[in-house]
Amino acid sequence: MFGKLGWMEVALIIGIILIIFGPGKLPGLSRAVGEMIRNYKHAVTGKDEAQTKEAKKTKEK
Repeated sequence: MFGKLGWMEVALIIGIILIIFGPGKLPGLSRAVGEMIRNYKHAVTGKDEAQTKEAKKTKEK
């Protein structure tokens, strides 16, 4: 339907996002999107926070 996005289309989308949200709110917005993606991955794999933290601790040892 939309085809491939080129660099001009991506630049236009980023420009529109900057105009709508402003540069001050972008860090919070990107943090929220990152947490949303992380939560989605954990829900799909069935892992929870405790399992993830324990896995990191065992890797450090």
